[in-house]
Amino acid sequence: MHWRDGQPIERISVSDRSFQYGDGCFTTILTRDGKLQLWAQHVKRMEQAFEALRIEPMDWHALRDDIESLALPDAQAGIKLHVSRGEGGRGYSAKVNHGPFVTVSCFEYPEKYNELRQNGVEMTVSDVVLGHSPLLAGLKHNNRLEQILAKSNVEDAGYLDGIVLDLEANVIETTMANLFWVKSQQLFTADLSLAGVSGVMREQVLEAMSSLGYSVTVGQFRLETVLDADEVFVTNCILGVAPVIKIREVEFVKGSLTKQIQEKLSLC
Repeated sequence: MHWRDGQPIERISVSDRSFQYGDGCFTTILTRDGKLQLWAQHVKRMEQAFEALRIEPMDWHALRDDIESLALPDAQAGIKLHVSRGEGGRGYSAKVNHGPFVTVSCFEYPEKYNELRQNGVEMTVSDVVLGHSPLLAGLKHNNRLEQILAKSNVEDAGYLDGIVLDLEANVIETTMANLFWVKSQQLFTADLSLAGVSGVMREQVLEAMSSLGYSVTVGQFRLETVLDADEVFVTNCILGVAPVIKIREVEFVKGSLTKQIQEKLSLC
């Protein structure tokens, strides 16, 4: 079921800017027993996207109770918050007749995710590469065509997930998560200033590492650097933190640092 302005909906106007142009942003939130997790961090993400996309601000805090009332009561579930700039407006002009609009949809927790956190993910490398877009990099905007193509490519190869590079062959992320790797007890992750999505769970890991006394190197890295790592893991808000146990033919173990981070974030 989908809701807009607190009312169940089955149709969206063809003049909706998100339908016409992908004009908006979204975030996906884990719920536990019907309670929103990391709400403040998701609000921060949305506000950053609103500012970058020049969408009229919204009182997200006032909406929290309404949004949470729609959550499934399950031990674990998810909510997607989708924002469209609004309806109307001609061509690429950002002027709209009505909006912005928030659409909320709830979903059951993917059963396979608990297994992936425990046993790890096997992945490949997508043949689809990401272009550079410094104005939009890091944002979870509503135009996800590159990610759809990358995901399709990975699934065609028989995998759930795969690493995605940019057009200069730098590691960026996976088709469903942010990517971290460990070498000699040092943690690395990709610079997302030109491509990719900066996830809320990625930020949680960066903060957790700081509290554990570790530094994280954020930069541009080639695939060979990841393949030479001691341990690799991926993060997103629904999955949490999951170890990577194989990339193509290279195998990895669930290392001690991955376990530490899972324990720190209560994601075991």
